[in-house]
Amino acid sequence: MNNLNKWFKSGSPWVWLSAGGVTLSLISVVGLLLLIASNGLSYFWPSQLHQFEMLDVEGTPSTVIGEIYDVESIPAEQLIHTGIDVKGAEFVERYLIKTGNRELVNLDFRWIAAPLIQQQSQPKDLVVIERRTNGNFYGFIEQVYMDGKVVELSQLNRFMDRVDDLQDEIFELQKTDIGAINYDLERIRLKSRKAEIDGELTPQLTAKFAAQTKQLKDEYLTLESKLNKLRDEVQRDKIVVRSMGGEKVEINLEQVIHISFNNQLNMLEKIGMFFAQIGNFIFAEPREANTEGGVFPAIFGTVLMVLLMTVIVAPLGVVAAIYLHEYAGNNAFTKLLRIAVINLAGVPSIVYGVFGLGFFVYMVGGSLDQIFYPESLPSPTFGSPGVLWSALTLAILTLPVVIVSTEEGLARIPASMRHGSLALGATKAETLWRIILPIASPAIMTGIILAIARAAGEVAPLMLVGVVKMAPTLPLDGNFPFLHLERKFMHLGFHIYDVGFQSPNVEAARPLVYATALLLVTIIVALNMTAVSIRNRLREKYRSLEH
Repeated sequence: MNNLNKWFKSGSPWVWLSAGGVTLSLISVVGLLLLIASNGLSYFWPSQLHQFEMLDVEGTPSTVIGEIYDVESIPAEQLIHTGIDVKGAEFVERYLIKTGNRELVNLDFRWIAAPLIQQQSQPKDLVVIERRTNGNFYGFIEQVYMDGKVVELSQLNRFMDRVDDLQDEIFELQKTDIGAINYDLERIRLKSRKAEIDGELTPQLTAKFAAQTKQLKDEYLTLESKLNKLRDEVQRDKIVVRSMGGEKVEINLEQVIHISFNNQLNMLEKIGMFFAQIGNFIFAEPREANTEGGVFPAIFGTVLMVLLMTVIVAPLGVVAAIYLHEYAGNNAFTKLLRIAVINLAGVPSIVYGVFGLGFFVYMVGGSLDQIFYPESLPSPTFGSPGVLWSALTLAILTLPVVIVSTEEGLARIPASMRHGSLALGATKAETLWRIILPIASPAIMTGIILAIARAAGEVAPLMLVGVVKMAPTLPLDGNFPFLHLERKFMHLGFHIYDVGFQSPNVEAARPLVYATALLLVTIIVALNMTAVSIRNRLREKYRSLEH
């Protein structure tokens, strides 16, 4: 009994209890990440294509072609009302098949019960066609046409490469050249409107604007003619595909992104296609209500917003902490400020969103529009949600974290170091800049790391101050001032919410939720590891000052 009392008094049980808690937490985190990774990465693996010969309860034969997305066992009694003969089985397997072919059937997915399957095969010539619209098409390629002439199927890859090059040229022409002309036309219109508001619109200036507009429109017509020729050229080639119901469908190669004979791929080809699809997911734009395509605009918006938030919150938090710890007296007002800072950390994030919408967007943004952009009204420039207001809102949300962390770092520095520096003739400002801040820099970086971790995953306030389901253009482009902080943007956190809960195609969206969540976690970890690396370098650099 005495030994047990000594063991408890030594503190060893609490050490083991803490170690067990940390171990369980690590196991839970690793398990969650493995679950997200397995479900997310499996989405990119090229699945086998199956053909099911079916016989329904009325004896009518049919064929189903597609990918097996899920398999589950259900009680046989659930199928009694359907008239399916379960042959006395207690449980029956059923398959969730992605059949695509939206122009022929209403749903992308269907459940089929195993007792209805007469034969299951994996034909080598079965093909999956990824399209820009209407999702995937599954079937058998019957004919390939080039310039209206039937050609060999073996030449399909060459035609696809040609179409891809033309599509890239069309995209570049639309986004860069024609986009720049549209931007310049809008700038001329705004300049004319501003001169009219200021009373400076003279006949000479009107003639100048008209000449510039005419020149741009002439260039636009030239580019439009070139664009139409490219579109005509890319629409010449097509393929005829036979669906699972026997219908023959013509698919223009302009609408085709990728054609794959999955059942003919060996392991190395599948691995190559796996990484290619991951790359496409990261760098492509979303399609079909975010249920297909990539998430590059959401990645760009998330990283830009977090970096901009960090640039804003770091100096504000550090300056506030320095004032509270180094300059403010220990009086009732200072105590009240510290209580307010601590309480701000517990305010629900949606409240910050409402504040950001009311103060930043409507008040500050609306005032900026009235002062600097009257020619654009009633269309707002800064008076609408955008990436700048999102970054400022999250900066206020994470400001208490940076202040508290920085102040704790300042408090750990011995007063003797301050006194010694002042005794040697340094001013208080020099002491802060050369001694105090370098030593406290690891604590400052810790606050910034915590701020990044929280801000990157926030969604609720962003829904009010800048994030949207689909952003037509990135906040960064080739038009002056290049970085457009007034534009709305996409965010990975909101993308997860939108795909998971607002998608019209739930089954197709499910693997995308896991894939996007894995990507968001990866980005947060990358940002945090970068900040941790900087903190460790600063700690090693200024370790001598601490001693």
